[in-house]
Amino acid sequence: MADRPLNGHRVLALVTNYGVEQDELLVPLKRLREDGADVTVAAAEAEPVQTLVGDKDPGEVVEPDATFDVVDPGDHQLLLLPGGTLNADQLRLDAKALALVKAFASSGRPIAAICHGPWALVEADLVRGKTLTSYPSLRTDILNAGAASWVDKSVVSDSEGGYTLVTSRTPDDLDDFLGAVGKALVGS
Repeated sequence: MADRPLNGHRVLALVTNYGVEQDELLVPLKRLREDGADVTVAAAEAEPVQTLVGDKDPGEVVEPDATFDVVDPGDHQLLLLPGGTLNADQLRLDAKALALVKAFASSGRPIAAICHGPWALVEADLVRGKTLTSYPSLRTDILNAGAASWVDKSVVSDSEGGYTLVTSRTPDDLDDFLGAVGKALVGS
């Protein structure tokens, strides 16, 4: 349909192959695609992505569209970093994933991270001067990495430092998060 608000916009979601929180990947994929966005799921390996529910129970399996080493960040307008403790912890240790995260920030394109997703931003030194939110256990990590502040809100958008960062706390905040992601994407 030509009247979908995100027609012509491209989103890149970065995940590892095990441990991404199911709803933090699948709900954004579904909603962004329904709104017309072209979403690419890039994983560490060209193997199926096993999502988890609550960091412990197996969720749905997702086939990635690409891997970190072949995806071109320049082909996308917004970067999505879903959470899941295991996923986020592995993602922040992957040099190829961090290079993609840094490419988005340095080009001024928006990044959206939910729950534990901001760990990659901490590792990439991209939270300095930003106001953001996350899963509560990341608060100290984020503040120690130079964030201006951490707030307990369903969604926070911050355009300081040359790029827009949209953050959210948990799957319970997905409606607010995806509203802000849509606004950041249209504005990009």
